Amino acid sequence: MPINTYSSTLIRTSRAVSRGEAKKAAAAAAANSTAFASPFPASSSSRAVHSAAAAGLGGLPAAVAPVLRSQPVVEASKGLVSNLQLRLRSHLLASSPLRNPNFAASISLYRAGSSFSASSLASPAGARFVAAAGSAASRLSIRDFSTMGSSGNPFDTVLTDLPKPGGGIYGKYYSLPKLNDKRIDKLPYSIRYLLESAVRNCDNFQVLEKDVEKIIDWEKTSPQQVEIPFKPARVLLQDFTGVPAVVDLAAMRDAIKRLGGDPTKINPLIPVDLVIDHSVQVDVARRPNALKSNMELEFGRNKERFAFLKWGATAFRNMLVVPPGSGIVHQVNLEYLARVVFNNEGILYPDSLVGTDSHTTMIDGLGVAGWGVGGIEAEASMLGQPMSMVLPGVVGFKLTGKLKTGVTATDLVLTVTQMLRKHGVVGKFVEFYGEGMGQLALADRATIANMSPEYGATMGFFPVDSVTLDYLRLTGRGDEKVDMVEAYLRANNLFIDHDEPHEENVYSSYLSLDLNTVEPCVSGPKRPHDRVTLKEMKADWHSCLDSKVGFKGFGIPKEEQGAVAKFDYHGEPAELKHGDVVIAAITSCTNTSNPTVMLGAGLVAKKAAEKGLFVKPWIKTSLAPGSGVVTKYLAESGLNKYLDEQGFSLVGYGCTTCIGNSGELDETVSTTIADNDIVAAAVLSGNRNFEGRVHPLTRANYLASPPLVVAYALAGTVDIDFQTEPIGTGKDGNPVFLRDIWPTSEEIAEVEKKAVLPTMFRETYEAITKGNLMWNDLPAPEGDLYEWDPQSTYVHDPPFFKSMSKDPPGGHGVKDAFCLLNFGDSITTDHISPAGNIAKESPAAKYLVSKGVDRKDFNSYGSRRGNDEIMARGTFANIRIVNKFLEGEVGPKTIHVPTKEKMFIYDAAMKYREEGLDTIILAGAEYGSGSSRDWAAKGPYLQGVKAVIAKSFERIHRSNLVGMGIIPLCFKEGEDAETLGLTGYERYTIDLPTDVKEIKPGQDVVVKTDNGKEFTCVIRFDTAVELTYFEHGGILHYVLRQLLHS
Repeated sequence: MPINTYSSTLIRTSRAVSRGEAKKAAAAAAANSTAFASPFPASSSSRAVHSAAAAGLGGLPAAVAPVLRSQPVVEASKGLVSNLQLRLRSHLLASSPLRNPNFAASISLYRAGSSFSASSLASPAGARFVAAAGSAASRLSIRDFSTMGSSGNPFDTVLTDLPKPGGGIYGKYYSLPKLNDKRIDKLPYSIRYLLESAVRNCDNFQVLEKDVEKIIDWEKTSPQQVEIPFKPARVLLQDFTGVPAVVDLAAMRDAIKRLGGDPTKINPLIPVDLVIDHSVQVDVARRPNALKSNMELEFGRNKERFAFLKWGATAFRNMLVVPPGSGIVHQVNLEYLARVVFNNEGILYPDSLVGTDSHTTMIDGLGVAGWGVGGIEAEASMLGQPMSMVLPGVVGFKLTGKLKTGVTATDLVLTVTQMLRKHGVVGKFVEFYGEGMGQLALADRATIANMSPEYGATMGFFPVDSVTLDYLRLTGRGDEKVDMVEAYLRANNLFIDHDEPHEENVYSSYLSLDLNTVEPCVSGPKRPHDRVTLKEMKADWHSCLDSKVGFKGFGIPKEEQGAVAKFDYHGEPAELKHGDVVIAAITSCTNTSNPTVMLGAGLVAKKAAEKGLFVKPWIKTSLAPGSGVVTKYLAESGLNKYLDEQGFSLVGYGCTTCIGNSGELDETVSTTIADNDIVAAAVLSGNRNFEGRVHPLTRANYLASPPLVVAYALAGTVDIDFQTEPIGTGKDGNPVFLRDIWPTSEEIAEVEKKAVLPTMFRETYEAITKGNLMWNDLPAPEGDLYEWDPQSTYVHDPPFFKSMSKDPPGGHGVKDAFCLLNFGDSITTDHISPAGNIAKESPAAKYLVSKGVDRKDFNSYGSRRGNDEIMARGTFANIRIVNKFLEGEVGPKTIHVPTKEKMFIYDAAMKYREEGLDTIILAGAEYGSGSSRDWAAKGPYLQGVKAVIAKSFERIHRSNLVGMGIIPLCFKEGEDAETLGLTGYERYTIDLPTDVKEIKPGQDVVVKTDNGKEFTCVIRFDTAVELTYFEHGGILHYVLRQLLHS
């Protein structure tokens, strides 16, 4: 129906209603009722419609209400408002008060229509819409309506049909080839994904035509650090980061209501998938009932959090919550959630996402563009805000050759991580190409992509090829879906065919690796990029014992290195030495999504058992796969029996040990380690091994492939040369070496071919959608607004928006601030905001005790991220944190400078706040590396930190600081706190104007101290948009004000 007919009908209806002419109103609204039938789905839930109807027709003239309740008018009104709203939105996005004299009237109508949604004119929302229409009608002519949307997407001319082979079309898509620009043909595939998004979302408001040109001209513009907007297709959350995100959304609803707005405006506008996978702990291990026991304990501890998330799934639109016990978020994403290509109401476009977990990049192995962001950035994306990002450089990583037999994807990724870390890829995309890429299974690619954060890249991208399509079929996506994916990506030049000649893309820099040169290796003992080949492991271990305390040292005197601590393990004699393994865990999305290494682990367990070798009982072994598919193929192969025999029984479907949810060690073991100061070891198939993360008592932590995890568990120590020393003695009395139990690549491939079946994926994910008994029986609150329980120690109403005003506060500087903490290099988000155990004497523990929580119910910091009171106390609470103020002492304390008193960091921060004093943090290089934790920025904000001055920042953490209104500053090249002679006992002043228009991204700023020293830093607001966030006090404050005024 033509827009002028809609508008004239609306105007006639609204004027008749405003005059109380019921019959004329009914006739006008019902005119052409069949034409008003909306082709678009209702945008509000049935619950919202029912509650609106139940509320009555307050305010309408009595004679009008019965007519408006009539079925013809109800049906007509739905179509009228839905279609008019779309045109109004397009009009507003392309308009401004300067260009359109009737802008205010358009705003009035759009706002009223937003509250109306898809209910009828007979609802209260409908009454508001009619009233607003009546008041605006005299200011909006038919011509105003008829021109709405005429300036929509300037690239609609390249909107193209994608034909099906048998006739008909899959849908329409924005065709990159039809842009007729040869520069596009040379772009890296990863940049083409950014280009397609910009073309499709271009409205000359949020995404401009000049943004599209910047991306097309990537070869010239990326070195200039230009800014572009990016709108992902969806958002991915896990529960540790998902709970605080939903808490923020709930608090924003409260805030917008307090400021006079509509709370239901706070709703995700794109799909949000939340997988609950970070809560399960390895409380019970090496028992047949471990899975059931751990799940019961998980629900017992986390029922408040889970009920809150269950509320969120119904209170917010576009939000899917995958229940506990389903798998690890990134494996579920890879095997089930990933669309690869969206078909949204007939428009086709590539799948893309941002996630609140740094290992979101795992999906890049499937050819889906995705990376980790802070929770606050993800929340802004949910609410329709484009991400502001610097157009990245792209490192082209050429793969040739083929992996040798016995070499695993884990060995490969640790090698790649070391190479890329050395090359320097922070803030860049890495794109893999070359004939060697075609030799890698999809699961191997996903393993490499998963560890992008460890090598520092934003993405580690593998373009879609025939291997990708085969994986989609294996995981039960269906032939029709796969055919559509291939047809679309080929048509839009986003598919790579290794059998066809093609021009090599242009990259910012280049690396190459012959896969045949990769050797078996591990990584550690404290960082994932410290790779050690197996043949060098024994020598490296002794070097670590000798070296002073640091990333590669423990400082153990020579005479103490051979010490043996004997103890009684439940009636059995036992002993521990430096380097002995006390935790061996097959866990983490990095490896458990890969059937080759999982079946390889099973074969090592089998061969060892057949030779009479078994893991010592005091070693805490566990198997925590990323999805139920793993359990199915291990059972199908018969290898689960041998893993059970070696102690690797199924403990849960979640991240467990990799994120510090390793559970307690047996008391006899933990006492022996503590009393004898043993450097105990953990070996895990994870992606992070920072000190203090895996377990407080394992000072040495090594990343290894699942088969090597089993091998080290059998050996019982990392102090071994597998080439020359036996793992143990077989039942025949002969020594057994690693080579005797290590399977060949051909053996693994044969088992994999028989055991890994497409039906397993379909059955697993059909079951996930139905939930489980514990989840389905869990009661949850209802309603648009969450009813906060002030006694809850899990979910607490946060303070972020309590004092927020309608207008932005402007920028701010720092005046005479004290230094709260003085750090060196590589302070991670694990140091800043630990996820693991809550120490019994910590400020957080004291708070929990004051609330009546028993120590056994403390749970972890990660599980309590929905409570700001605990997280503020848990900030900088890592027991291994090194603060220069303490001159070598390790732990979560600092010096309160005015009194020179040593105290917990939280207590010092609160003391400064009570005294009305600002604080800053001094730091070295790579500040904030590690997981993408928004609490690593929220916590310092609540502690009163105003600025962080560092040598360099990890990408996501810098963004998170900006998102919380904390000023990030970088020392000039070659300078740091030590070279400048800063002790931390000075007071610091950073003068910034309140008008952010006077600040330029990346400009120099002078920092002054009270002892007369001055030094120049670079302010790390990298884009103009980030300065706008700073002006508003943070990104969510900006978004909330935008929604309030829209």
